[in-house]
Amino acid sequence: MSIPDLSPLWISLKVSIIATLFTFCIGTIVAYKMYHYRGKGRSFIEGFLIAPLILPPTVVGFVLLILLGKNGVLGQFLNQWNLGVVFTWYAAVLAAIIVSFPLMYRAALGAFEQIDSLLLDAARLEGASEMSVFCYIALPLAMPGILAGTVLAFARALGEFGATLMLAGNIPGQTQTMPMAIYFAVEAGATQEGWFWTAIVICISLVGIIIVNSWKV
Repeated sequence: MSIPDLSPLWISLKVSIIATLFTFCIGTIVAYKMYHYRGKGRSFIEGFLIAPLILPPTVVGFVLLILLGKNGVLGQFLNQWNLGVVFTWYAAVLAAIIVSFPLMYRAALGAFEQIDSLLLDAARLEGASEMSVFCYIALPLAMPGILAGTVLAFARALGEFGATLMLAGNIPGQTQTMPMAIYFAVEAGATQEGWFWTAIVICISLVGIIIVNSWKV
């Protein structure tokens, strides 16, 4: 079997890495804010944040398509600036961020909840600012759990299919990621090509699992 076009690999890695960087930053900050938040509506907010983990990816993609399409609220706003997101690799990044965010958020929140709050309170009593408490105490102590969540978020972004197909489409060389290459290869009867991409996705995912397990030891 000849080696197929490797663009799905590079697109998948580009999309997953960029999405993971955004997810790492946003998920960590939101988790720290929710760690301290005890106000009304906490359950509703948490439900909203983890909804993409529960909803079918196609539903997430449909909602994003409605919002970002030409007739959508956000789509009309972007059109004023001649900016289009739908059916671009940026759309694939956005879809990957949305579906992988709950994993990053839950991992980071769990990591912060394992910290002894007395340490944070003691630092505040000594005059440390909230930014200093976060950067020099909370973040280092929670980092093992946050990094584990980052790897899981990367693996989820790498395997994203439904929302990406709805929002970014399957454009070879532009938005076709490895999961889409597998699906359309099998649909076209190219089983060997499907196995080729499946093996690559499995290998990358196994590496991520090994990394996560090594941090737990």
